[in-house]
Amino acid sequence: MTKKLPFYFLAPIIIILIWQVASSFVNPLFLSSPIETFLKVSQLLSLEKSSIFKDLFATFSRLLVGYALGAVIGIIVGLCLGYSKRIYDAFEFIIDFFRSIPVTALFPIFLLLFGIGNTAKIAVVVWACSFIVLINTMYGVHSISRTKIKVGQVFNITKKDLFTKIIFPESLPSIFAGMRTALSLGLIVAVFTEMFIGTRVGLGHRIINAQLLFLTSEIYALIIITGILGYLLNKVFLSIENRVVHWNK
Repeated sequence: MTKKLPFYFLAPIIIILIWQVASSFVNPLFLSSPIETFLKVSQLLSLEKSSIFKDLFATFSRLLVGYALGAVIGIIVGLCLGYSKRIYDAFEFIIDFFRSIPVTALFPIFLLLFGIGNTAKIAVVVWACSFIVLINTMYGVHSISRTKIKVGQVFNITKKDLFTKIIFPESLPSIFAGMRTALSLGLIVAVFTEMFIGTRVGLGHRIINAQLLFLTSEIYALIIITGILGYLLNKVFLSIENRVVHWNK
């Protein structure tokens, strides 16, 4: 572990050095220096000087609700589509059609249906996450070894046991892969909707306000804070995945 540690920080150090050199040649209006940016990060995260935690909580809560709903919908529908060929054939065109539409293109529809409140922002996250989880779950079921299913059928196990003891456990690695991807996408969509759908609080709202006021160092600081949030969420999810799908490691 100690030998790997220096290499773990190698890429970030190289990026910061390139950033420092580039900032000396670029107008500060467009690119702030790393030192200035990280000082701004420290200032924003200071409990005494900033309300950034209110924005973090708002973004996180929208992401959490939308992601949870999207994951549940995606898993249930994905298992049904993967388990039943008839259901898959009936909905194949609809699934392929709607997953091909960028979620940003659907913003006007969500605004018409849900208005500009939290419901619209959460609904966009639900939509984006559900399709990622659905597709991974469906293909996870499709990739299960037919031999295992036939062995189960030979021993005359019930459909319930076939699902709970073979199909669902075998598809879990694909389900978690989809959920992990959906988590990152959900954060992107949550922040993006806060920029363009009316809101008074959230990381996206803070970023777009800083851009309108030409607060360059704050823009980069908020982006870094958003990246840290995404990184921590990913690490927490990985630890959960390693515990649940321990046989796949």
